[in-house]
Amino acid sequence: MKTIGMIGGTGWVSTSEYYRILNEEINKRLGGLNAARVLLYSFNYADIDRLNQLEDHAGVYELVLDAALKLKSGGADGIMICANTLHQYAEKLEQKTGLPVIHIADATASEIKNHNLSAIGLLGTRWTMEMDFYKKRLNLAGINSIIPDKSDCEFIHSVIMNELLKENIRKETKDRFINIINGLQQNGAKGIVLGCTEIPLLIKPEDISIPLFNTLRIHAMAAVNFALS
Repeated sequence: MKTIGMIGGTGWVSTSEYYRILNEEINKRLGGLNAARVLLYSFNYADIDRLNQLEDHAGVYELVLDAALKLKSGGADGIMICANTLHQYAEKLEQKTGLPVIHIADATASEIKNHNLSAIGLLGTRWTMEMDFYKKRLNLAGINSIIPDKSDCEFIHSVIMNELLKENIRKETKDRFINIINGLQQNGAKGIVLGCTEIPLLIKPEDISIPLFNTLRIHAMAAVNFALS
């Protein structure tokens, strides 16, 4: 079994869910007392948020690279970044560390293609929704990404930072998310990608009428496949 190097703490709530799924699925497949071989580097997310507030993406990359190199030195066979947004650094991390990065967007694209969909609504931080690093990976798989309008993007980003990272789940927030999703569906989305690993805390498959892609679970399953390959 390969050792997975997890870059977590972005935030800790979703990282704990990653850890649970990895171990449960490894045990399900191998039985007995088997569990995942994992090295975890967990950030104090306030350090990343401080740099993000300054739009210092180079500074964030240096933190993530340092984490990845420490995981490599500890014996990791591959890197798992436990956040969608931080995958903007995935290609550079692979080049610098020489380790494969289990890419969340590639795993999600494969799952979308399994549903024979070519247009999805993308929810996440404003960087994930508005920058190209994520949508480009989906587009390479023939998948078009539809994002909410500017005010809804700002709302979603604010909720992630000020509510979901603190595990604060509010009904009025959920209601607005569902309205946003309904709008994306009207604009041609045939499925919804929860492109932030905290959003599954809020939105469940039974809340909407079209397929919902939980990137956290999809990514965790891809990591299990990697570990057992």
